[in-house]
Amino acid sequence: MKTFVCALVAGACLALSGTTALAQQTMTTVKERGKIIVGVKSDYRPFSFTDPSGAIIGMEPDLVADLGKRLGVPVEFVPVTSANRIQFLQQGKIDLIVATMVILPERKKIIEISEPYYGGSANALTSKSNGFKAWEDLRGKPVCGYQGNIYNRRAVEEFGIHLVALKNAVEALAALKAGNCVAYLDDITTFGALLQDPEWQSYEAPLPQLDFEPWGMGARKDDTEMLNALNSAVADWHKTGFLIALEKKWKLPASQFLAEQNKRASAGH
Repeated sequence: MKTFVCALVAGACLALSGTTALAQQTMTTVKERGKIIVGVKSDYRPFSFTDPSGAIIGMEPDLVADLGKRLGVPVEFVPVTSANRIQFLQQGKIDLIVATMVILPERKKIIEISEPYYGGSANALTSKSNGFKAWEDLRGKPVCGYQGNIYNRRAVEEFGIHLVALKNAVEALAALKAGNCVAYLDDITTFGALLQDPEWQSYEAPLPQLDFEPWGMGARKDDTEMLNALNSAVADWHKTGFLIALEKKWKLPASQFLAEQNKRASAGH
């Protein structure tokens, strides 16, 4: 038994040391490799999605492109989901996460997360004919979502929805269109561009928005060099209005958070 316990402790220490070593060499690896590999979503319009040519575009890929310029290296995108993005980072498959990731205390225990660059809040996309006005209207009803979405747990526990958890946003939207659920649970920021599409003119996101959730970029635990580079970029993006410009480019609703951060940064706070 003693031997077994020692083996477990040794294994845990080895895993931890391996993760720390990986973090310490991230920037060096990026420079030697000649590119930075970043995990982004491929189905989260307009933040990060695949265009007809197969390229991943959106607000977050634009941010990553700017990061690449700051680091002096080209960028390679790797599609990730809410469910696997942290795992990909820890396994060394990607160098960074830039994928609509909410900043949570439990996540900060296992990875480094930058200062917030954006944020959103939960809502539900539904047919106008349903007449939903409050979250309570969804109690007991099938609501589509996707695995790993930060809003799933609260919607189930607090509002009693029957969550139909799918792999990604594309599948969830298809299920909504097919009538497999009465609404699609996601961030309000995703609905702005979607509702401008004639295909979705009979839909709305009518519910009161839940609490603001700040988003950050993720680096490996103890990777202070990369974290400092990310925070420096975020501070500059807020100060120069770069994020506000991208918000307009991708036809997102004006964010009060971005306006406040730009005002504070411009004033030197």
